[in-house]
Amino acid sequence: MNPNLLNVIDVEATCWEGQEPPGAVSEIIEIGLTVVDLGRRERVARHRILVRPARSSVSAFCTQLTGLTQEEVDTGVGFAEACRMLAAEHGAGVRPWASWGDYDRLQFTRQCRATDTAYPFGQHHTNAKAVFAEAHGLRKRPGMARALTVAGLPLEGRHHRGEDDAWNIAALVLDLAGRDAWPAPAGV
Repeated sequence: MNPNLLNVIDVEATCWEGQEPPGAVSEIIEIGLTVVDLGRRERVARHRILVRPARSSVSAFCTQLTGLTQEEVDTGVGFAEACRMLAAEHGAGVRPWASWGDYDRLQFTRQCRATDTAYPFGQHHTNAKAVFAEAHGLRKRPGMARALTVAGLPLEGRHHRGEDDAWNIAALVLDLAGRDAWPAPAGV
């Protein structure tokens, strides 16, 4: 396996304006994944996995935010299958990975525990938001869209769409790598 490859992950989950409905839980409905080659300093692959929720549904608020509809996510795979795909097809268990903040990592942890699904990722996770804030000397950690502005990078695609957000976060990771601010993987 290429030691320079990094998976950048961004998830979208069911959400509601205000409180979640009785009996509903926030569930992953889209996994965006961009593979970054840190050695070549480029984004080399872009993937999207739609995930069919089992214990909640896509609200009008969620559709407005993400553009995802219930009909669209109903065509997705179950959560356990999505985790299997991450491990089998995208090296999630062995390749280091990054996300913007800790939400994505914690959502996977919660959902895997709640559904008795094997956690698909290895131990090496980097919080790209924390690295960015430190590299830019910021006291407050910015959201992804604000970070793109700070870095002078364009927002590509639709914000709050997992596939597009992973692509944009990958651009920020590469910008950090170009500034020698991206941490080396453990064991290197």
